[in-house]
Amino acid sequence: MPSILSMLVHHTYALLFGWVLIEQGGIPIPTVPLLIAAGTMSAAHQLHVAYALPVILIACILGDSAWYFLGKRYGARVLNALCRLSLEAATCVERTHGTVSRRGAVTLLFAKFVPGLGTVAAPIVGQARIPYLTFALYDLAGSLVWGGAWLFAGRFFGDLAKQSHQFFAVLGHFGIVLVVFTVLTLLIYRVLKHRQFLDELDGLRLEPGQLMEMITEAERDGLERPFIVDLRHPLDVLTDPLVLPGALRIGPDELKQRRQIIPTDRDIVLYCTCPSEETSAKVALELLRLGVHRVRPLRGGLQGWKDAGYPVDEIVFQ
Repeated sequence: MPSILSMLVHHTYALLFGWVLIEQGGIPIPTVPLLIAAGTMSAAHQLHVAYALPVILIACILGDSAWYFLGKRYGARVLNALCRLSLEAATCVERTHGTVSRRGAVTLLFAKFVPGLGTVAAPIVGQARIPYLTFALYDLAGSLVWGGAWLFAGRFFGDLAKQSHQFFAVLGHFGIVLVVFTVLTLLIYRVLKHRQFLDELDGLRLEPGQLMEMITEAERDGLERPFIVDLRHPLDVLTDPLVLPGALRIGPDELKQRRQIIPTDRDIVLYCTCPSEETSAKVALELLRLGVHRVRPLRGGLQGWKDAGYPVDEIVFQ
């Protein structure tokens, strides 16, 4: 089996560039183990951090710029695509929306260190219409901090390993196994965590057809319709100004803080931007733990409702 040293010596820069670009493109493959491995091998002077870091920066700015322009042009539709790819969809979109709203492009300085946040930060910054030059400067700075931190962490580990020639030789020979094992372990952990989250939702999701039937029956019998809450961020509403009939637009955090507005005598239906409805599902689970019953996320969110051909109301901005 070829050693990690041999692989990095001959293919390090192409490997780093391709791997980082793929992750920045939205494919959830962990890059950190490879960055640490590259930094560790730099301790043997077989590759140079001064060359590796620019390669990482170029890959980051290319991938992030593509998502920036896609987010600027297509908004919520791009986020829907990323949610389908991301294993951190339960936290990524709403948290990044809120962070970008508060901090603007400064979010890019630390986004890559936070699982899920780095995946959607670039398109949301584009969606927020932040100038590209501002985006590029902050994105490059954040990529420099992120890439440099892991490369130098690997270099520090490599310098320690060099104190034992036998250990360093073993590390060089079996390093590829260690990197692959670490990547697979992280992937399996993310998949299992995602699976656990989905298992919690068994029997909780509401199908669009079921909601339409509930609305029809309530109107026919003269009863109050289900209490429908649109959890989307204002940026998503601007790019897709449609809501379910009678829906109340309110953010997830505000909804949890203002429990008094949630009725207890009828069903509460939540929906969001993500087609896998994970933001609304997470909020539903949190409300259930707070003692709010009869709360259910709408399967497919707004897009699932529209795809089913059911009516929507158009938002008129003042």
